[in-house]
Amino acid sequence: MPKKRVILMYISEISGHRNAAFAIEKALKVLSPDIETLSINAFNYTNPISEKVVNSLYMAVIKRTPKIWNYLYDNPKVVKRLEKIKNTIHKFNSPKFQRLFDKFKPDAVVCTQAFPCGMVADYKNTYGSDLPLFAVLTDYAPHSYWIYDKVDFYITPCDEMNKRLEKKGVDPEKLKSFGIPFDMKFNLPVNAAEVRQKMKLDPDLPVILIMGGGHGLGPIKTIIKSIDKVKNGLQIVIVTGSNRKLYSSLKRKIKKYRHKISLLAYVNNIHELMSLASVVVTKPGGITISEALAKRLPMLIIKPIPGQEESNTIYLTEHNAAIKANKPRHINSIIENLLDSPETLKNISVSAARIAKPNASLDIAKLILNRINV
Repeated sequence: MPKKRVILMYISEISGHRNAAFAIEKALKVLSPDIETLSINAFNYTNPISEKVVNSLYMAVIKRTPKIWNYLYDNPKVVKRLEKIKNTIHKFNSPKFQRLFDKFKPDAVVCTQAFPCGMVADYKNTYGSDLPLFAVLTDYAPHSYWIYDKVDFYITPCDEMNKRLEKKGVDPEKLKSFGIPFDMKFNLPVNAAEVRQKMKLDPDLPVILIMGGGHGLGPIKTIIKSIDKVKNGLQIVIVTGSNRKLYSSLKRKIKKYRHKISLLAYVNNIHELMSLASVVVTKPGGITISEALAKRLPMLIIKPIPGQEESNTIYLTEHNAAIKANKPRHINSIIENLLDSPETLKNISVSAARIAKPNASLDIAKLILNRINV
């Protein structure tokens, strides 16, 4: 019997979408070791020059003019105006996908971003293909750019998102609220004492983890200044991701702060850091918050990007799984209150566990394997 093959697509190289694709890929191989997979940056494959330009433009917009992104994000007028441009791009890419699919011969395609999902959906229309297409939403914001008749299954973060997609015309039979996929290592126990020792952290002081996603975004310097005013004893672990400029800047100033700071760049042990933290101050990217929920880690959110991150924040705060700091200067008082109230921290942790989807990656992998008869 020939081996089954699955292609997983995303378009952002340093992103939660890429990590989500890798998490599903890992789960597929755990459940079916013989399966062949290919994770690919679809935009880089079809338009490598445009990919760099678009990603650079996106980063510039969310950093400097987030209001523009808020206007563009799931705006019905914008969606309608972009329809012709989008269709033209998809038509241009369809022959390239035809060559890729002829070579790899996939039994299914999984997309963790809307853009490649649209390209594959249009390919199916153009070539009359019945190739199973799985759309995996990685935020609590099911925007209109995801909607295509040729999608076979939508994997959503929760039941509330299913209802919103139904209102957009999606067949409820296609909707599976399995959660946002993340690496299964976040479900494994961690010896926090050993990690503290390895990182030379005080075994008795609480840890405040500060993260800005893979790109190290957000007002991290302002956050540190605010936390440094906290009267309680604590220690800070900062992850700057790929933001080398931020890392270098903080490294020069690290000794001037009152609280001990451990400064890290791009790391592969976030699951360990979350296991030893009392609170994480973070941008609310879909993968990050799913990992934190699985760890039952209270989240303090500051300056979410309009659009998907704002929607993620609303969902978390409505379910009492996170606190939003409206201004960076409020962070120190919020953290003081949390550290002075173990009961509050416990309640947030319980709420996080209530909405967590720890088996998301495995459940998605099972659905894919069942659809391709493995």
